[in-house]
Amino acid sequence: MTSKGIDHSGLTFRRDYFGDLKAWQALVDLLKDTFAIDIGPLQQMGGPDPSSMPFGWFDGDGLLAANLSAFAMPLVINGRPLNAAAFQSGAVRPPWRGRGLYRDLTQKALAWCEEKGFEAIVLYTDKPALYGPYGFRVLPLHAYSGKAPTVPKAQRSARRLNLRETADLEMLSAALKTRQPVSDVLAVCESAAMFLINTQLDPGVRISWLERERAAVAWKMDAPRHVMLLDVVGGSIPSLATIIGALDVEAEIVDVLFCPDKLDWSGQAKPLESHTRLMIRAPGTIAFDRPAMLSPMADF
Repeated sequence: MTSKGIDHSGLTFRRDYFGDLKAWQALVDLLKDTFAIDIGPLQQMGGPDPSSMPFGWFDGDGLLAANLSAFAMPLVINGRPLNAAAFQSGAVRPPWRGRGLYRDLTQKALAWCEEKGFEAIVLYTDKPALYGPYGFRVLPLHAYSGKAPTVPKAQRSARRLNLRETADLEMLSAALKTRQPVSDVLAVCESAAMFLINTQLDPGVRISWLERERAAVAWKMDAPRHVMLLDVVGGSIPSLATIIGALDVEAEIVDVLFCPDKLDWSGQAKPLESHTRLMIRAPGTIAFDRPAMLSPMADF
């Protein structure tokens, strides 16, 4: 037991361990066992974000008892670039809960972010009270819904990308590295690893490539004539009419899961119904110019 009440008996602390494939697999196992989420395919899609810094407590057999990872996630908020970090992969196995391990890892991750000079830190959680004492505040999130725009004629159809094909994966990866933020109100500037793994975690997500616009569109269609737009990746953002026309679907209603300020379309902002909350730790108060949310493809 340490002086701060952290019981790490029988455990060894490690950080920056993603280069060790056995330790990486221990994280994959921890998240699979805790949340039923498999991030294993990320290794075949370019690997974790290169800025990632994992903090973990391991037992003598290499089992990961507790983990919290931080990584760079540059954002734009109200038109201003923000040098931000994000926390993810926070979990503690049941036998080691209540020992202060997660508090210890949170403090270590916060110290690393301060050392790196990040202006803000964001995270998603279903336990916001856990992070309030560390200065994190909940951000209200809104999606947009409305009638589908009138589609121009003679549109060229988009091509569905197959990310198991090397050429398609490389093309999407290149677009992610040079993408324009999908919104000036709230958006990631770059988060390739999160986008790629989220294509695997939700089998309903479709990725379509608009050749003329050199843009990838992440979308779903869970109900007839109802399109859900998740993200747009490109050097410029096509209008929603161009996107719907290229998808070649019959759409009456469109839900946009980010602020549509670049889509030449306006829908009704609606509070996002989700069991997880987006929180931010930053000096001062963050308030969006318009209702907004981060694309689910940047979910971490």
